Amino acid sequence: MIKQVVSIFEKEVKLEWRNKTAFNGILLYLVSTIFICYLSFNVKSGQMQTVTWNALFWIIIVFANINGVAKSFLQEGEGRMLYYYTLCKPQVILSGKLIFNVLLSVLIALIGFSVYALILGNPVSNYIYFLLTILFASIGFSGVLTLVSGIVSKANNSTALMAVLSFPILLPILLMSVRLSKNAIDGMEIGLMNDKLFTLISVDAIVITTAYILFPFIWRN
Repeated sequence: MIKQVVSIFEKEVKLEWRNKTAFNGILLYLVSTIFICYLSFNVKSGQMQTVTWNALFWIIIVFANINGVAKSFLQEGEGRMLYYYTLCKPQVILSGKLIFNVLLSVLIALIGFSVYALILGNPVSNYIYFLLTILFASIGFSGVLTLVSGIVSKANNSTALMAVLSFPILLPILLMSVRLSKNAIDGMEIGLMNDKLFTLISVDAIVITTAYILFPFIWRN
Protein backbone atom coordinates (compact mmCIF):
# COMPACT_ATOMS: atom_id res chain seq x y z
CA MET A 1 0.00 0.00 0.00
CA ILE A 2 2.86 2.40 0.82
CA LYS A 3 4.46 1.70 -2.58
CA GLN A 4 1.15 2.48 -4.28
CA VAL A 5 0.81 5.75 -2.35
CA VAL A 6 4.35 6.71 -3.35
CA SER A 7 3.56 5.85 -6.98
CA ILE A 8 0.48 8.08 -6.97
CA PHE A 9 2.50 10.88 -5.37
CA GLU A 10 5.30 10.53 -7.94
CA LYS A 11 2.75 10.58 -10.75
CA GLU A 12 1.28 13.84 -9.43
CA VAL A 13 4.75 15.40 -9.19
CA LYS A 14 5.68 14.34 -12.73
CA LEU A 15 2.42 15.67 -14.17
CA GLU A 16 2.90 19.00 -12.41
CA TRP A 17 6.51 19.19 -13.54
CA ARG A 18 5.63 18.47 -17.18
CA ASN A 19 2.69 20.86 -17.24
CA LYS A 20 4.14 23.92 -15.53
CA THR A 21 1.49 26.31 -16.82
CA ALA A 22 -0.80 25.67 -13.82
CA PHE A 23 1.88 26.42 -11.22
CA ASN A 24 3.16 29.39 -13.20
CA GLY A 25 -0.40 30.67 -13.31
CA ILE A 26 -0.60 30.45 -9.51
CA LEU A 27 2.67 32.38 -9.18
CA LEU A 28 1.37 35.02 -11.58
CA TYR A 29 -1.84 35.28 -9.54
CA LEU A 30 0.12 35.71 -6.29
CA VAL A 31 2.49 38.36 -7.62
CA SER A 32 -0.17 40.34 -9.48
CA THR A 33 -2.65 40.30 -6.57
CA ILE A 34 0.01 41.37 -4.06
CA PHE A 35 1.18 44.16 -6.37
CA ILE A 36 -2.40 45.39 -6.77
CA CYS A 37 -2.71 45.46 -2.96
CA TYR A 38 0.53 47.43 -2.82
CA LEU A 39 -0.82 50.03 -5.24
CA SER A 40 -4.28 50.14 -3.66
CA PHE A 41 -3.19 50.66 -0.05
CA ASN A 42 -0.35 53.09 -0.78
CA VAL A 43 2.09 51.21 1.46
CA LYS A 44 4.76 53.88 1.01
CA SER A 45 2.66 56.15 3.20
CA GLY A 46 2.38 53.48 5.88
CA GLN A 47 -1.40 53.27 5.66
CA MET A 48 -1.77 49.49 5.91
CA GLN A 49 -2.53 48.24 9.43
CA THR A 50 -1.48 44.80 10.66
CA VAL A 51 -5.12 43.61 10.73
CA THR A 52 -5.52 44.49 7.05
CA TRP A 53 -2.12 42.97 6.23
CA ASN A 54 -3.11 39.71 7.91
CA ALA A 55 -6.59 39.46 6.39
CA LEU A 56 -5.40 40.19 2.85
CA PHE A 57 -2.63 37.61 3.16
CA TRP A 58 -5.03 34.79 4.02
CA ILE A 59 -7.59 35.80 1.40
CA ILE A 60 -4.87 35.64 -1.27
CA ILE A 61 -3.60 32.27 0.00
CA VAL A 62 -7.08 30.71 0.14
CA PHE A 63 -7.96 31.60 -3.44
CA ALA A 64 -4.49 30.58 -4.64
CA ASN A 65 -5.12 27.18 -3.05
CA ILE A 66 -8.54 26.91 -4.68
CA ASN A 67 -6.93 27.56 -8.06
CA GLY A 68 -3.98 25.23 -7.45
CA VAL A 69 -5.04 22.35 -5.22
CA ALA A 70 -8.62 22.08 -6.46
CA LYS A 71 -7.61 20.57 -9.81
CA SER A 72 -6.59 17.34 -8.06
CA PHE A 73 -9.44 15.22 -9.47
CA LEU A 74 -10.74 17.69 -12.04
CA GLN A 75 -7.83 16.92 -14.38
CA GLU A 76 -8.40 13.16 -14.29
CA GLY A 77 -10.30 11.59 -17.18
CA GLU A 78 -12.92 8.87 -16.76
CA GLY A 79 -10.69 6.27 -18.37
CA ARG A 80 -7.84 6.98 -15.97
CA MET A 81 -10.25 6.91 -13.01
CA LEU A 82 -11.47 3.46 -14.07
CA TYR A 83 -7.86 2.30 -14.46
CA TYR A 84 -7.07 3.47 -10.91
CA TYR A 85 -10.20 1.69 -9.67
CA THR A 86 -8.89 -1.65 -10.95
CA LEU A 87 -5.42 -1.16 -9.44
CA CYS A 88 -5.74 0.06 -5.85
CA LYS A 89 -8.02 1.04 -2.99
CA PRO A 90 -9.60 4.50 -2.80
CA GLN A 91 -7.58 5.28 0.36
CA VAL A 92 -4.39 4.89 -1.68
CA ILE A 93 -5.59 7.39 -4.31
CA LEU A 94 -6.66 9.84 -1.61
CA SER A 95 -3.39 9.48 0.33
CA GLY A 96 -1.14 10.04 -2.70
CA LYS A 97 -3.08 13.08 -3.88
CA LEU A 98 -3.44 14.49 -0.36
CA ILE A 99 0.31 14.32 0.34
CA PHE A 100 1.06 16.07 -2.95
CA ASN A 101 -1.62 18.71 -2.33
CA VAL A 102 -0.31 19.43 1.19
CA LEU A 103 3.20 20.01 -0.17
CA LEU A 104 1.82 22.15 -3.01
CA SER A 105 -0.30 24.18 -0.59
CA VAL A 106 2.64 24.76 1.76
CA LEU A 107 4.80 25.81 -1.20
CA ILE A 108 2.13 28.25 -2.38
CA ALA A 109 1.80 29.73 1.12
CA LEU A 110 5.56 30.10 1.63
CA ILE A 111 6.10 31.72 -1.77
CA GLY A 112 3.09 33.94 -1.17
CA PHE A 113 4.39 34.98 2.25
CA SER A 114 7.86 35.72 0.86
CA VAL A 115 6.56 37.93 -1.95
CA TYR A 116 3.93 39.49 0.32
CA ALA A 117 6.48 40.37 3.01
CA LEU A 118 8.91 41.70 0.41
CA ILE A 119 6.39 44.05 -1.21
CA LEU A 120 4.06 44.95 1.69
CA GLY A 121 6.43 44.68 4.65
CA ASN A 122 6.71 42.05 7.37
CA PRO A 123 5.13 42.78 10.77
CA VAL A 124 5.43 39.19 12.10
CA SER A 125 6.95 38.93 15.59
CA ASN A 126 6.80 35.16 16.22
CA TYR A 127 7.95 33.40 13.06
CA ILE A 128 7.69 29.90 14.53
CA TYR A 129 3.97 30.17 15.25
CA PHE A 130 3.29 32.00 12.01
CA LEU A 131 4.96 29.23 9.99
CA LEU A 132 3.20 26.55 12.06
CA THR A 133 -0.09 28.27 11.28
CA ILE A 134 0.78 28.21 7.57
CA LEU A 135 1.63 24.48 7.82
CA PHE A 136 -1.54 23.35 9.60
CA ALA A 137 -3.76 25.70 7.61
CA SER A 138 -2.30 24.22 4.42
CA ILE A 139 -3.10 20.71 5.66
CA GLY A 140 -6.69 21.74 6.35
CA PHE A 141 -7.07 23.51 3.01
CA SER A 142 -5.66 20.49 1.16
CA GLY A 143 -7.94 18.03 2.95
CA VAL A 144 -11.07 20.03 2.16
CA LEU A 145 -10.15 20.83 -1.44
CA THR A 146 -9.05 17.27 -2.26
CA LEU A 147 -12.34 15.83 -0.99
CA VAL A 148 -14.50 18.47 -2.68
CA SER A 149 -12.52 18.02 -5.90
CA GLY A 150 -13.42 14.33 -5.85
CA ILE A 151 -17.09 15.18 -5.27
CA VAL A 152 -17.47 17.75 -8.07
CA SER A 153 -15.26 15.97 -10.63
CA LYS A 154 -18.34 14.39 -12.23
CA ALA A 155 -20.30 17.64 -12.48
CA ASN A 156 -20.59 19.62 -15.71
CA ASN A 157 -19.59 23.03 -14.35
CA SER A 158 -17.07 21.63 -11.88
CA THR A 159 -14.85 24.72 -11.64
CA ALA A 160 -17.67 26.95 -10.43
CA LEU A 161 -18.99 24.25 -8.10
CA MET A 162 -15.53 23.86 -6.61
CA ALA A 163 -15.43 27.40 -5.28
CA VAL A 164 -19.08 27.37 -4.15
CA LEU A 165 -18.85 24.09 -2.22
CA SER A 166 -15.37 24.47 -0.77
CA PHE A 167 -15.47 28.02 0.59
CA PRO A 168 -18.07 27.42 3.38
CA ILE A 169 -16.04 24.41 4.59
CA LEU A 170 -12.78 26.35 4.38
CA LEU A 171 -14.19 29.26 6.37
CA PRO A 172 -13.62 27.81 9.91
CA ILE A 173 -10.02 26.92 9.06
CA LEU A 174 -9.54 30.37 7.53
CA LEU A 175 -10.92 32.19 10.59
CA MET A 176 -8.73 30.20 13.00
CA SER A 177 -5.68 30.80 10.81
CA VAL A 178 -6.36 34.55 10.76
CA ARG A 179 -6.59 34.63 14.57
CA LEU A 180 -3.47 32.55 15.06
CA SER A 181 -1.40 34.57 12.63
CA LYS A 182 -2.65 37.81 14.23
CA ASN A 183 -1.39 36.49 17.58
CA ALA A 184 1.96 35.64 15.96
CA ILE A 185 2.15 39.16 14.53
CA ASP A 186 1.38 40.71 17.91
CA GLY A 187 3.88 38.46 19.72
CA MET A 188 1.32 37.04 22.14
CA GLU A 189 2.40 34.66 24.91
CA ILE A 190 3.09 31.10 23.79
CA GLY A 191 0.67 29.56 26.27
CA LEU A 192 -2.26 31.51 24.83
CA MET A 193 -1.37 30.55 21.26
CA ASN A 194 -0.96 26.83 22.03
CA ASP A 195 -4.68 26.31 22.69
CA LYS A 196 -5.74 27.84 19.39
CA LEU A 197 -3.03 25.96 17.52
CA PHE A 198 -4.26 22.66 19.00
CA THR A 199 -7.79 23.63 17.91
CA LEU A 200 -6.58 24.10 14.34
CA ILE A 201 -4.78 20.75 14.47
CA SER A 202 -7.99 19.11 15.74
CA VAL A 203 -9.99 20.59 12.87
CA ASP A 204 -7.38 19.27 10.42
CA ALA A 205 -7.69 15.80 11.96
CA ILE A 206 -11.49 15.92 11.65
CA VAL A 207 -11.29 17.05 8.01
CA ILE A 208 -8.81 14.33 7.00
CA THR A 209 -10.70 11.62 8.91
CA THR A 210 -13.96 12.68 7.26
CA ALA A 211 -12.26 12.57 3.86
CA TYR A 212 -11.03 9.00 4.45
CA ILE A 213 -14.52 7.92 5.56
CA LEU A 214 -16.45 9.55 2.71
CA PHE A 215 -14.05 9.12 -0.20
CA PRO A 216 -14.59 5.35 -0.71
CA PHE A 217 -18.32 5.99 -1.29
CA ILE A 218 -17.53 8.80 -3.72
CA TRP A 219 -14.97 6.58 -5.47
CA ARG A 220 -17.46 3.74 -5.96
CA ASN A 221 -20.00 6.09 -7.55
